[in-house]
Amino acid sequence: MTRIEDATHELGAAEPSGGLSKSVRWERMLALLADRRRLSVTEVAELFGTSESTVRRDFDQMADRQLAHRTHGGIVAASVAYGLPGRYGKQLDDRQRLAEAAAHLVTQRHADQAVIGFNGGRTTTLVAKALGELSDQGSEHAARNGEHVYTIVTSALNIAAELVLRPQLRTVCLGGTARAQSYELTGPLAVSMARTLWLDVLVLGMVGIDAQAGLTCGDPDEAGVTSALVEHSRHVIAVGTSDKVGERSFAQICDISRITTLVTDSGATEEQLAPLRDAGVEVIVV
Repeated sequence: MTRIEDATHELGAAEPSGGLSKSVRWERMLALLADRRRLSVTEVAELFGTSESTVRRDFDQMADRQLAHRTHGGIVAASVAYGLPGRYGKQLDDRQRLAEAAAHLVTQRHADQAVIGFNGGRTTTLVAKALGELSDQGSEHAARNGEHVYTIVTSALNIAAELVLRPQLRTVCLGGTARAQSYELTGPLAVSMARTLWLDVLVLGMVGIDAQAGLTCGDPDEAGVTSALVEHSRHVIAVGTSDKVGERSFAQICDISRITTLVTDSGATEEQLAPLRDAGVEVIVV
């Protein structure tokens, strides 16, 4: 049994609250946590129709079982591989596979000392981590020559924190106002700084990719910063699970013509991918 299966098995079907048993409530909370990386007491109470005191107890017990880290007013995801049921576990596996493929693509196509950019998001965070691990292979040579394997530019605080301790990488984090939901830095300062930097390749996550709408996300402020990075990038690699293909969200990041490559999983149909290929996007299915 996974850690989550152990926990929910022990909880059983007792203690119904808001129409949900405790085991079902936990399963859904942990699925949300894996997706969003952080949850607040207020949002979970409203979502499940449960009292805030019940949610606080749930959060405390999850922290005791090392399924999450407790924060003031909520929880954040623990560094564990959640054994989530059904589509949640598959989606995490898909993201990890895409991330590794994208990281290898970057190292194969871009020489040492390239400048590589990342916007924020779950998938791009995994790509950045995979790239950091791959860069370890060239770290000794770089150290001997006083060089960096890559320069990383990112609008996401968590990606900067992930990579800054690797001495073979030079990490540049944009300024701006941090968003708690995504760790991304936004606002005029972030846009202004992005426009002073030139990137060899930019790795992008998104909410949707569509031949007509281009790349889109749900937040105009995040879109504005990412768009500025796109404008100053030679190559742009979009990385996203197949459920993003053919979808569009509220705010456009860039036109489809700015995308060099899309890395996605086999869940996308040829009918969905054909318009992207026709628009000149290289599509890599892993």
